[in-house]
Amino acid sequence: MRGLELEGRVLLVTGAASGIGAAVVDRLLEEGASVAALDRARTAPRADGGKRLAIRVGDVTRQGDVDAAIELAHASFGALDGVVHCAGVTADGVIWKLDDAQWQRVIDVNLTGSFRVVRAAVPALRKRGGGTIVLVASVNGLRGRFGQSNYAASKAGVVALAKSVAHEAGAFGIRVNAVAPGLVRTAMTESLPSPFFEEALRETPLQRVGEPADVADAILFLCSPLSRHVTGAVLRVDGGQCTGA
Repeated sequence: MRGLELEGRVLLVTGAASGIGAAVVDRLLEEGASVAALDRARTAPRADGGKRLAIRVGDVTRQGDVDAAIELAHASFGALDGVVHCAGVTADGVIWKLDDAQWQRVIDVNLTGSFRVVRAAVPALRKRGGGTIVLVASVNGLRGRFGQSNYAASKAGVVALAKSVAHEAGAFGIRVNAVAPGLVRTAMTESLPSPFFEEALRETPLQRVGEPADVADAILFLCSPLSRHVTGAVLRVDGGQCTGA
C-alpha cells in the first residue's frame, strides 16, 4: 500500500507558529519532509526533525517576507516542492459596524496574502518541474456567515484563487487545491462565546468541533502523490457542518 511519500520533500508552511499551521508542520516532519516555516510569531523548534525545520519570522502582507521564506527553503534544503498557506485572521462584526481597517486587515492577510504566496510559489515550483499548493479557505467562504462578511468574502476569494491558478499552473505540473475547515479549536476561535460552539455542534453530523490535526491530515493528502490527479478542488474538513454547500 502506498504511503504519503513525503520523505525528502521540501514544503513552505505559512501561519506555522500555531493552530492548523503548527499541526501541518508537525505532521510533515513526522512524514519525513523538510519544512520552511513562516509566521509573525517565532515558530517553536521541534526536537525531532529539528534539522529539517527552518524558521523565518515574517508577515504574508509583505511580499519581501514571502520571497525570503521561499529563498529560505532553497538555502536550507536545496529545493521547494510545495506550499501550504495557513496564515489567516478574523475581525468580526456586522457589516454596518465594520470599519475600513477591519475590512482591509482581513482581506490583506487572508486573500491578498494568499495571492502573494501563490505568485511567489508558482515560478519556484515551475523551475522544480511541478509541485503542490494548498490554500486554507473556510466553509464560511462557501456559505457566508452572520457577522463575518469580511472573513467570508476573503475565504470565498481564496477558493476562486485556487481554482483559477489550478487552470493557469496545471501545464507546469503544479496542483493547486484548497481545504475548507468548519469550526476548528484554535487560538483564533477559543475566545468565541459558547453559543457559537453550541450552534456549530448542532449543525455538524459528526457532533464534535474539529481539531487542527483533522485539517492537517487532509492537507497532507493534498501535498502527497496520493492526490496526484487532484487539482482545483475544495476539500471540506468540517464534520459535515456545511453539507449543503
